[in-house]
Amino acid sequence: MYYLVYGLFYGMSLLPTWLLYRLSDVFAFFLYSVIRYRRRIVLDNLRIAFPEKTGIERLRIARRFYRNFTDSFIETIKLLSASPAWLERHFVIDNPEVMEDFAREGRKIQLFLGHLFGWEVANVAMPRLTRFKFIVVYMPVGNKIFERLSLHLRGRTGTVLLPATSMQRAILPYRNTVYALALVADQAPGGPENSYWLNLFGHPTAFIRGAERGSRVGDIPAVFARVYKSGRGLYRSQLTVIADHPALLPEGELTLRYRDLLESAIREQPATWLWSHKRWKFTWKESYAPLWIDKEKN
Repeated sequence: MYYLVYGLFYGMSLLPTWLLYRLSDVFAFFLYSVIRYRRRIVLDNLRIAFPEKTGIERLRIARRFYRNFTDSFIETIKLLSASPAWLERHFVIDNPEVMEDFAREGRKIQLFLGHLFGWEVANVAMPRLTRFKFIVVYMPVGNKIFERLSLHLRGRTGTVLLPATSMQRAILPYRNTVYALALVADQAPGGPENSYWLNLFGHPTAFIRGAERGSRVGDIPAVFARVYKSGRGLYRSQLTVIADHPALLPEGELTLRYRDLLESAIREQPATWLWSHKRWKFTWKESYAPLWIDKEKN
């Protein structure tokens, strides 16, 4: 069954990019207007994030989001056969010297990403753009066929994939390697009682603690990798050093700085964040007060 699914997607990946985007337009229409896939979740999230916008403005963002969502699916399929030249056209780092400076110093780094579209293209393109061993933490999926397909696709250019469910053990073989470890740090945490709590778009939000903990314990430089769109299917990344020596920061400060950079990136291109996931699925309770790290009151 795996080879049947792989052959189907690989054959689809050979279609011209312009034709794949026409298919994406059709898929986006059906998801938004016919199937209404997670439409209520998307609109609820947008209402929480942008209460100052009108309903019409939020609907416009939602429609653009669905096209970006299906574009991301189409681009992921295209990556099965994408050439090095295709990757060079579709993903560029604005300021690669940020990483290169750390590489010359022989220091590993930790890249903090968000669910901003283009992460799959970046995942495949990055090993060709850096001297670091590029390692990505991913969340395993239940379907074994798509799990195998995803690992093949994401690792075809040399990216090392480590499952988030066994991260501490999986990273051990690379502990003495000069690597760039990429984490999607706005992933919803497993439980609200073991999270950092802070405001995101002015709303109490649970954040994972592991991303900050790993950076601070190892005093590994933390870099925010903002991925943004410069055109349809064209992505760029802007790197910002969050902390050169995270171990010197008080607990929670690294996550707060990351939150500020992430929220700013979303506000600049609101239709490029993954609004279909339940980012605010946990409700704030006073019992979580010891976990509150924000400088602003909840």
